[in-house]
Amino acid sequence: MNLHTWWLFVATVFVISAIPGPNMLVVMTHSAQHTMRRATATMAGCLSALVLMLSISAAGLGVFLKAGPTMFDALRLIGAAYLIYLGVKSWRANVADAAPVADAPGLDSIPGRPGRSLGALYRNGFLVASSNPKAILFAAALLPQFIDASKATLPQFGILVTTFAVIEVSWYLVYAACGARIGSTLKSGRVARAFNRLTGGVFVGFGAMMALVRH
Repeated sequence: MNLHTWWLFVATVFVISAIPGPNMLVVMTHSAQHTMRRATATMAGCLSALVLMLSISAAGLGVFLKAGPTMFDALRLIGAAYLIYLGVKSWRANVADAAPVADAPGLDSIPGRPGRSLGALYRNGFLVASSNPKAILFAAALLPQFIDASKATLPQFGILVTTFAVIEVSWYLVYAACGARIGSTLKSGRVARAFNRLTGGVFVGFGAMMALVRH
């Protein structure tokens, strides 16, 4: 892989990662509700799922899924159902005006809700990122375009995945920072309720699009 090819990959991933989607939304939401520091667990979950998908794609599962539309559709519908579930859960969440309290170990800052562990935030991020099986097909279609078949593929794959991870995390931090800026306003029950319904509606929209749009 030459430097020109690498820069082309950087530009492509930079634009694609910047596009708002379920991953960026869940990172921003958790940052707003749980603080940016705790949202790093969500970022780690999202990134783990995406790197796993890239690895599966490199192993050839993307080709298998292309050959098996029934399995792909099943995974697509499961992912859509999970996003819709998250949206409904967020929409129906009970909130209340939160009195200022000191930070306590193991507690989140969501008004009117019990704390969530870092493990729970990680799992939520992982499940959201892995809920879209099209990421596997996307990786299967994208990565080969930047790999020189005349050279060893494993080192090139390592470079591409590392580059992807750095760019993806950079955008996570941007979205998390945006979420952190609005976090203080969620101490109002009315604002928190509106925020939950907005993000819930967006998640339902993502799920509906995933369910209705066929590959």
